[in-house]
Amino acid sequence: MDNPTTLVLGIGNTLLTDEGIGIHVIHHLETDYSDRPDVTFVDGGTLSFTLAEVVATHPRLIVVDAAYTGSDPGTVSCFEGDAMDRYLKGNRKSVHEVGLTDLLDIARLSDCYPKSRALVGIEPQNMDWGEQPTPPVAAAIPRAAAEVLRLIEQWSDTTDDPR
Repeated sequence: MDNPTTLVLGIGNTLLTDEGIGIHVIHHLETDYSDRPDVTFVDGGTLSFTLAEVVATHPRLIVVDAAYTGSDPGTVSCFEGDAMDRYLKGNRKSVHEVGLTDLLDIARLSDCYPKSRALVGIEPQNMDWGEQPTPPVAAAIPRAAAEVLRLIEQWSDTTDDPR
């Protein structure tokens, strides 16, 4: 495959304990899976409109972030397709949801909205100052990474146009 089709975008602030979990998951994935020609891993930080271009050039999108779902800390949730859209339009309990929604709106308006999209979220325990996630959230990193890989494999098995 010449061009990567799946963008895995980790978002968060690694100076705020569990808030940075998306970045920690991306670094975990890059360690073992950076040689995949069909995937681009991006540390999206706290989001920026400069990410619009990289989103537009990938027909498949997986976002990894802290996500409040009311579950126990460290619980991994996956919102795929329309479920992701509904989650982002719902309670807005993550500081990145507004920026992510705006970024996806840019993709929608430029006709680059990914048909295959998912949010892999980890329930945070603490969002205070600190450079490491709390123990239950850190323990969820391999589970979140496995969920990302499951989606990549599931989507790569489809032969239809990913847009």
